[in-house]
Amino acid sequence: MINATSHQEKIQLEHQAAALFMKLYERDTNITMRHIWHNEPSKPDVSCYRADKKLDLEIAHLYGSETEAMAILGRDISLEMQREIAQMMQEPSENRLQNALQRLLHNKAHKRYQSDNVWLVIRNASLLWQAEDIVAIKNHLRIPEHHPFEQIWLVGDFHGESGLVQLF
Repeated sequence: MINATSHQEKIQLEHQAAALFMKLYERDTNITMRHIWHNEPSKPDVSCYRADKKLDLEIAHLYGSETEAMAILGRDISLEMQREIAQMMQEPSENRLQNALQRLLHNKAHKRYQSDNVWLVIRNASLLWQAEDIVAIKNHLRIPEHHPFEQIWLVGDFHGESGLVQLF
Protein backbone atom coordinates (compact mmCIF):
# COMPACT_ATOMS: atom_id res chain seq x y z
CA MET A 1 0.00 0.00 0.00
CA ILE A 2 1.34 3.44 -0.90
CA ASN A 3 1.38 5.89 1.99
CA ALA A 4 0.08 9.45 1.57
CA THR A 5 3.58 10.96 1.29
CA SER A 6 4.64 8.47 -1.40
CA HIS A 7 1.38 8.98 -3.28
CA GLN A 8 1.80 12.77 -3.20
CA GLU A 9 5.42 12.44 -4.32
CA LYS A 10 4.33 10.17 -7.21
CA ILE A 11 1.72 12.72 -8.32
CA GLN A 12 4.29 15.52 -8.07
CA LEU A 13 6.81 13.56 -10.19
CA GLU A 14 4.11 12.80 -12.77
CA HIS A 15 3.09 16.45 -12.99
CA GLN A 16 6.70 17.59 -13.31
CA ALA A 17 7.33 15.05 -16.08
CA ALA A 18 4.10 16.01 -17.88
CA ALA A 19 4.88 19.73 -17.67
CA LEU A 20 8.42 19.15 -18.93
CA PHE A 21 7.19 16.99 -21.80
CA MET A 22 4.55 19.58 -22.75
CA LYS A 23 7.14 22.36 -22.79
CA LEU A 24 9.55 20.36 -24.95
CA TYR A 25 6.82 19.12 -27.29
CA GLU A 26 5.48 22.64 -27.76
CA ARG A 27 9.01 23.92 -28.44
CA ASP A 28 9.71 21.19 -30.99
CA THR A 29 6.35 21.21 -32.82
CA ASN A 30 4.90 24.70 -32.24
CA ILE A 31 1.66 23.01 -31.14
CA THR A 32 0.40 24.43 -27.85
CA MET A 33 -0.03 22.14 -24.87
CA ARG A 34 -1.78 23.58 -21.85
CA HIS A 35 -3.33 22.94 -18.47
CA ILE A 36 -2.69 19.65 -16.74
CA TRP A 37 -4.73 17.86 -14.14
CA HIS A 38 -4.38 14.52 -12.37
CA ASN A 39 -6.77 11.63 -13.06
CA GLU A 40 -8.11 8.68 -11.13
CA PRO A 41 -6.38 5.30 -11.61
CA SER A 42 -8.68 3.98 -14.35
CA LYS A 43 -7.54 6.87 -16.54
CA PRO A 44 -4.03 7.86 -17.59
CA ASP A 45 -2.05 9.82 -14.99
CA VAL A 46 -2.47 13.31 -16.43
CA SER A 47 -4.74 15.09 -18.90
CA CYS A 48 -4.01 18.25 -20.85
CA TYR A 49 -4.93 20.02 -24.06
CA ARG A 50 -2.91 19.62 -27.26
CA ALA A 51 -4.07 22.62 -29.25
CA ASP A 52 -7.82 22.43 -28.57
CA LYS A 53 -8.08 18.65 -28.21
CA LYS A 54 -7.98 16.79 -24.89
CA LEU A 55 -5.03 14.46 -24.57
CA ASP A 56 -4.29 11.94 -21.83
CA LEU A 57 -0.73 11.18 -20.81
CA GLU A 58 0.44 8.07 -19.03
CA ILE A 59 3.69 8.98 -17.27
CA ALA A 60 6.55 6.58 -16.50
CA HIS A 61 10.05 7.07 -15.19
CA LEU A 62 13.02 5.07 -16.45
CA TYR A 63 15.75 4.17 -13.94
CA GLY A 64 18.85 1.99 -14.25
CA SER A 65 17.80 -0.03 -11.21
CA GLU A 66 15.59 0.15 -8.14
CA THR A 67 18.66 1.17 -6.12
CA GLU A 68 19.36 4.05 -8.51
CA ALA A 69 15.72 5.13 -8.26
CA MET A 70 15.97 5.21 -4.46
CA ALA A 71 19.14 7.33 -4.63
CA ILE A 72 17.68 9.74 -7.18
CA LEU A 73 14.52 10.13 -5.10
CA GLY A 74 16.61 11.01 -2.05
CA ARG A 75 16.01 7.83 -0.07
CA ASP A 76 18.59 6.63 2.39
CA ILE A 77 20.69 3.93 0.80
CA SER A 78 23.20 1.62 2.41
CA LEU A 79 26.90 1.50 1.65
CA GLU A 80 26.26 -1.72 -0.28
CA MET A 81 23.67 0.07 -2.43
CA GLN A 82 26.12 2.90 -3.06
CA ARG A 83 28.67 0.32 -4.23
CA GLU A 84 26.04 -1.22 -6.53
CA ILE A 85 25.44 2.18 -8.16
CA ALA A 86 29.18 2.80 -8.56
CA GLN A 87 29.62 -0.63 -10.16
CA MET A 88 26.60 -0.09 -12.40
CA MET A 89 28.12 3.16 -13.69
CA GLN A 90 31.29 1.28 -14.73
CA GLU A 91 29.46 -1.33 -16.84
CA PRO A 92 28.48 -0.87 -20.51
CA SER A 93 24.96 0.45 -20.41
CA GLU A 94 23.45 -0.31 -23.85
CA ASN A 95 22.06 -3.71 -22.84
CA ARG A 96 20.89 -2.41 -19.47
CA LEU A 97 19.16 0.53 -21.16
CA GLN A 98 17.47 -1.65 -23.75
CA ASN A 99 16.35 -4.18 -21.12
CA ALA A 100 15.04 -1.51 -18.73
CA LEU A 101 13.17 0.31 -21.49
CA GLN A 102 11.82 -2.94 -22.96
CA ARG A 103 10.53 -4.02 -19.52
CA LEU A 104 8.86 -0.63 -18.98
CA LEU A 105 7.20 -0.72 -22.43
CA HIS A 106 5.99 -4.27 -21.86
CA ASN A 107 4.48 -3.40 -18.46
CA LYS A 108 2.71 -0.30 -19.78
CA ALA A 109 1.44 -2.04 -22.94
CA HIS A 110 -0.86 -4.27 -20.90
CA LYS A 111 -2.65 -1.45 -19.11
CA ARG A 112 -6.09 -0.33 -20.24
CA TYR A 113 -7.56 3.13 -19.78
CA GLN A 114 -10.89 4.89 -20.00
CA SER A 115 -9.62 7.15 -22.75
CA ASP A 116 -9.52 7.21 -26.53
CA ASN A 117 -6.48 9.45 -26.88
CA VAL A 118 -3.51 8.30 -24.75
CA TRP A 119 0.20 8.95 -25.17
CA LEU A 120 2.89 7.31 -23.08
CA VAL A 121 5.54 9.74 -21.83
CA ILE A 122 8.66 8.21 -20.31
CA ARG A 123 11.04 10.50 -18.46
CA ASN A 124 14.54 9.10 -18.29
CA ALA A 125 15.49 9.60 -14.66
CA SER A 126 18.72 7.62 -14.84
CA LEU A 127 22.06 9.38 -14.63
CA LEU A 128 23.48 6.69 -16.91
CA TRP A 129 21.69 7.62 -20.14
CA GLN A 130 20.85 10.61 -22.34
CA ALA A 131 18.65 11.06 -25.41
CA GLU A 132 21.47 10.04 -27.77
CA ASP A 133 21.75 6.69 -25.95
CA ILE A 134 18.04 6.08 -26.49
CA VAL A 135 18.32 7.06 -30.17
CA ALA A 136 21.20 4.56 -30.54
CA ILE A 137 19.05 1.63 -29.35
CA LYS A 138 15.67 2.85 -30.61
CA ASN A 139 15.62 0.58 -33.67
CA HIS A 140 16.37 -2.47 -31.49
CA LEU A 141 13.36 -1.95 -29.23
CA ARG A 142 10.40 -4.23 -29.64
CA ILE A 143 7.33 -2.08 -29.14
CA PRO A 144 4.59 -4.49 -28.03
CA GLU A 145 2.20 -5.15 -30.90
CA HIS A 146 -0.95 -4.36 -28.91
CA HIS A 147 -0.81 -1.34 -26.63
CA PRO A 148 -3.20 1.52 -25.85
CA PHE A 149 -0.91 4.38 -26.90
CA GLU A 150 -1.26 6.56 -29.99
CA GLN A 151 2.29 7.79 -29.48
CA ILE A 152 5.20 6.95 -27.17
CA TRP A 153 7.70 9.66 -26.23
CA LEU A 154 10.80 9.71 -24.09
CA VAL A 155 12.21 12.78 -22.35
CA GLY A 156 15.95 12.18 -22.74
CA ASP A 157 16.98 13.14 -19.21
CA PHE A 158 15.42 14.23 -15.93
CA HIS A 159 15.55 17.95 -16.80
CA GLY A 160 14.84 17.61 -20.52
CA GLU A 161 18.16 19.12 -21.57
CA SER A 162 18.83 16.38 -24.14
CA GLY A 163 15.38 16.75 -25.67
CA LEU A 164 12.63 14.38 -26.77
CA VAL A 165 12.78 11.08 -28.62
CA GLN A 166 9.66 9.67 -30.24
CA LEU A 167 9.68 5.88 -29.86
CA PHE A 168 6.33 5.25 -31.58
